[in-house]
Amino acid sequence: MDIALNSDGGPVLLKDIARRQDISAQYLEHLVAPLIRAGILRSIRGAKGGIALAKPPEEIRLSRVIEVLEGSVAPVECVDNAALCARSAQCVTRDVWGEIKAAIMGVLESLTLKDLMDRQRAKVPSKSETYSI
Repeated sequence: MDIALNSDGGPVLLKDIARRQDISAQYLEHLVAPLIRAGILRSIRGAKGGIALAKPPEEIRLSRVIEVLEGSVAPVECVDNAALCARSAQCVTRDVWGEIKAAIMGVLESLTLKDLMDRQRAKVPSKSETYSI
């Protein structure tokens, strides 16, 4: 979101993002790399280079970002892989965990980066926004 809020149409330097978000540049590089591979971000080399969104913010679903960075939102592994437990077919608890996963995915799928930007601007109407995911 920092990139979207601070790009002004051009790429953003990782060191600037790290400073604004109070995280190390090294940690940020670990977050950016998979997002570039997934086509959410793009890296621009050169004197005026940096990191930019690969798509407009309204086309970037939060569900995709979380999937790339975190993997499944299932609270337990058997929700995604019933073969992990011989009792999966009869397990009522697994059903509840599946409903929880579906609810979380419903929220994440309903939100885009643009939605988050709009919410952030409503909370903090300035260029120095901070957040965490």
